[in-house]
Amino acid sequence: MIRIRKARMGDVEKMQDLVNHHAKAGRMLARSLLELYENLRDFYVAAEGGRLLGTAALHTSWEDLAEVKSVAVAEGRQGQGLGRKLVEQCLTEAKDLGVGRVFALTYVPGFFEKLGFNRIERSELPHRVWAECLRCPEFPDCGEIAMMRELPRKRRSRRLKKAGKAVRKSAGRKRS
Repeated sequence: MIRIRKARMGDVEKMQDLVNHHAKAGRMLARSLLELYENLRDFYVAAEGGRLLGTAALHTSWEDLAEVKSVAVAEGRQGQGLGRKLVEQCLTEAKDLGVGRVFALTYVPGFFEKLGFNRIERSELPHRVWAECLRCPEFPDCGEIAMMRELPRKRRSRRLKKAGKAVRKSAGRKRS
């Protein structure tokens, strides 16, 4: 049975093998072990027994913006919905965090369009999201397409709204 779960330390080398296999084929950016260990909490994996079949990460970029990245599915297991399930898990986490927009940079826009993402101009993304691109051998002429999906926002409870108003009100008072 295939399980989608948060990545663990023991998954990192397998994650790197999978992601870098796709990177060598020009489908995504390669990841170092250091990057994967440092960002382990961003990652989900699809696993069956001891075999890692797929990976995807949700990386928060700003107050209202996160990126889905490193979506990779093992050869021979593509077209079975694993990539979709991994991205959907990332989108669920984004909603739980209160993120309103999720973007992806991809060479496979059709996959993301099926998941409700729309093409956008890369210039619509904040400059800080391009820091990772500086390491890419294709920069600045890569063919990645920027995709964006708006997410429904969770409503804040009345208690949280009142607490927020009280904090803003007290912050506005002058201190003596």
